[in-house]
Amino acid sequence: MSIREEVVAKAKKAQEGAKVLAHLSSDLKNEALIQMAEELENRAELILEGNKKDMEYGRDNDLPESLLDRLLLTKDRIKGMADGLRVVANFEDPIGKVVEMNKRPNGMKIGKVQVPLGVIGIIYEARPNVTADAAGLCLKAGNAVLLRGGSNAINSNRAIVRVLSQAAQRAGLPEGAIQLVDNTDRAAVEVMFKLNDYLDVLIPRGGAGLIQAVVQNSTVPVIETGVGNCHTYIDSAADLEMAKEIVINAKTQRTGVCNAMETLLVHEDVAQEFLPTMVEGLRDKETLVKGCEKVRKVVVDVEEATQEDWETEYLDYILAIRVVEDLDRALAHIDKYSSGHSEAIVTENYTKANKFLDLVDAAAVYVNASTRFTDGGQFGLGAEIGISTQKLHARGPMGVNQLTTNKFIIYGNGQIR
Repeated sequence: MSIREEVVAKAKKAQEGAKVLAHLSSDLKNEALIQMAEELENRAELILEGNKKDMEYGRDNDLPESLLDRLLLTKDRIKGMADGLRVVANFEDPIGKVVEMNKRPNGMKIGKVQVPLGVIGIIYEARPNVTADAAGLCLKAGNAVLLRGGSNAINSNRAIVRVLSQAAQRAGLPEGAIQLVDNTDRAAVEVMFKLNDYLDVLIPRGGAGLIQAVVQNSTVPVIETGVGNCHTYIDSAADLEMAKEIVINAKTQRTGVCNAMETLLVHEDVAQEFLPTMVEGLRDKETLVKGCEKVRKVVVDVEEATQEDWETEYLDYILAIRVVEDLDRALAHIDKYSSGHSEAIVTENYTKANKFLDLVDAAAVYVNASTRFTDGGQFGLGAEIGISTQKLHARGPMGVNQLTTNKFIIYGNGQIR
């Protein structure tokens, strides 16, 4: 069987499954999610065995520590995946919800009802937890899912899909509900780009290269998830102790994720007081600090930041710092370099906080909090399929409601036009 035939066969199964899933009861879907969660925990050893092979392969091939951290599964992380499925099971079913109903002058009632998208293709990199999150969210919203994870996580993904599929089928879900493209050849991804007859949408989740490859080459509609070139601006009216804690968290709590801060902007009025202790705190967390000329006058041994640094999503223990004259300069920098993911201001000034909220164009905009909160679980969505940075269909963390579309329903009593 050719790679194309292999991928098409799985897409066909998913399409057949989607036709059944769209009409299943909430109770059945919820029971399936609960059984899937239980089975993840019951068969954790099988999943960890596969993950161990992936970790060994990653180390042998010199994967960066930040990517190894994304790849690593532990019993606690598997429990987190299971708990995410349980949370999704407890959500209100979005399918069949009438979101609008109006009566026209001619007596017709015209409304909109939420329905599944159909078959969702997801292309992602070395994060095996995405496999469980994506499957759970898609199923809750009545969609089948065609998964294609990165080759670095192939053994983990095979184990997770095996466990989830068996549990889902025992609960009464169709066989095609969860499909994994486990051929690691890049040609398999290229086949997915053109499967308009079977896939209703493609969602890429990973680095800039992966996302752009999907956006530029897919004829299947794409929901673009986010590269995270995220900023935090420390205003002249900031509580500097709070600011330090927010910066340390946003940069170092977990570096290899899209909501980690990559650039710190500091008002010049507080630079002299704030930067020395801030740089020291970052270095205590083994973070390489780069700075503009004004930063390097305050902390002389900071490495020089270049134009490329302002544009870079490091996903590593590296931070670029720039001193700015005022809020407007900070806003101009963010407008030029932001990827539209998550941006934050630290200030005690109400007017400046609201100006930042109003003028920053991003999926999530924070006042006095870490950008690390841009996450489906933290936003009360249970999990998310990704963080959308585009403006059509969905924006921000994508939970079950963002994995639906609408159709119009019309009640008449003999009206003709």
